[in-house]
Amino acid sequence: MSKFKKIFLSAIASVLLLSTSAIADKIKIGTEGAYPPWNAKDASGNLIGFEVDLAKELCTIMGRECTIVEQDWDGMIPALLMRKFDAIMAGMSITAERQKTITFSQGYADEVASLAVMKGSGLGSMDTPEGVNLSIGGADVKKALTTITAALAGKTVCVQTATIHQNFLESGDVGKVNVRTYKTQDEVNLDLAAGRCDAALAAAVAFTDYAEKSGKSVVLVGPTFSGGAFGNGVGVGIRQAGDGAIGKRDVKLLKDFNKAIDKARKQGIISELAIKHFGFDASM
Repeated sequence: MSKFKKIFLSAIASVLLLSTSAIADKIKIGTEGAYPPWNAKDASGNLIGFEVDLAKELCTIMGRECTIVEQDWDGMIPALLMRKFDAIMAGMSITAERQKTITFSQGYADEVASLAVMKGSGLGSMDTPEGVNLSIGGADVKKALTTITAALAGKTVCVQTATIHQNFLESGDVGKVNVRTYKTQDEVNLDLAAGRCDAALAAAVAFTDYAEKSGKSVVLVGPTFSGGAFGNGVGVGIRQAGDGAIGKRDVKLLKDFNKAIDKARKQGIISELAIKHFGFDASM
């Protein structure tokens, strides 16, 4: 092989190495853009919200170039597995069922679920404990489930499809409920306000945010739920480790996100963003 050819091949190899390194430093993050205040879009169509701001902060801490892209909720995990993006930050709760398919970073925020009704609804008088953790169990959980089972009997409850909230309503823990599903939380909110739902179930902040911005008389009823079917906080969804260089990149990405979340928590960044978007500190 001539000296010139060796130099040429060496240069090509260097270019390929630099290109691969540059690609590895770039992260594409998927979010829904339709679940305020976790993630949403402004009037100009720009992605905004708690997770959009947090994603930018985490990427700065990691020293990585990030792009945040919009993805319909019901296709979120399939799109991750098809490598349309590298991570999910979309109000996705960490559940055992989802962990069969993907892995999660440590949680960065708590998401408690609540039923919501329109002011004046007969369901507004449910006598239940204020907060119920299904993972703990006990008398409070039993009382809450019994009360809600009776209250929702024969009622129509609206919920976003493919969510922990739909899974809970269809689990049988609160009896047989007429569940009406929607593609987005916005559609749930609109039909609740229009009277086409007796109640709706979602993250409590999704309803309080809608009530504040729309002026509609939406109120939370019953207990707030966490644990069990509702998961253990919200985290970054990442592909499970595979073989080869791509699999190693996913493993490193998980470690990098965990370190960045730790740092953001210690620096008070997550608390500040939660208070800005939720009105209270939802950091874990």
